[in-house]
Amino acid sequence: MTTSYNCTSEEQRAEGLEHAQRAISEKKCVVMPTDTVYGIAADAFSPQAVTMLLVSKGRGRHMPPPVLIPRPNALDGLATDVSEDARKLADTFWPGGLTLIFHAQPSLDWDLGETRGTVALRMPDDDIALELLNRTGPLAVSSANRTGQPAAQTAAEARTQLAESVEVYLEGGFRPLEGSESVASTIVDATTVPLRVVRDGAISLERLREVVPGVLALGEAAPEPASEAPVAGEALAPGEAPIPGETAVHTETRAE
Repeated sequence: MTTSYNCTSEEQRAEGLEHAQRAISEKKCVVMPTDTVYGIAADAFSPQAVTMLLVSKGRGRHMPPPVLIPRPNALDGLATDVSEDARKLADTFWPGGLTLIFHAQPSLDWDLGETRGTVALRMPDDDIALELLNRTGPLAVSSANRTGQPAAQTAAEARTQLAESVEVYLEGGFRPLEGSESVASTIVDATTVPLRVVRDGAISLERLREVVPGVLALGEAAPEPASEAPVAGEALAPGEAPIPGETAVHTETRAE
């Protein structure tokens, strides 16, 4: 049975988090606040739970959800080939509105959808979300709304769209603050060199470049590699620009 908890009350918050933790362990979905909007969450390591999340939203496997983590050091357990530049961005902007796409650890037993071997990770800047994540571990999270509908800024708004498909609704008030426009996280593809923005959002390109100057803007082409000086008696071969690898670009999710 679906239950809502008012997490502005300490007693209900404790009860709600306990119920949400139990629901996640039972492969059910919960709705929780994040620092952007409300998210629908499920056990990232349960294909059954992730499928339920996607079905609840009316979304297919071609739009895999990102994964929220409770602390930065969870990064290395979930991703591989983490570059120094990507780590700098995580160290600077986590917790916060930055999602980073990495190659997923191949040993992990999970199925988030058609990710092409990648995973989108973020650490949210929200006390309730982090408390739940510390209880459950990484969660697959997408915005708590039916696909194509407005993102929910309260758990009550989410319930009008998702209804009984969610076991627990954790109400924490408006996210972001009432009267503020909801802004999705910025998504940076960290599987390529240089790093590139694939969705503009809460963290501006200017702020990213203060940390990693070479980050490419949305749609910006990678610079051509410099040609080597010619060797006597040899013709110069034309330089070849690297071909960016394909990644799962979670451009339509809003809670990540």
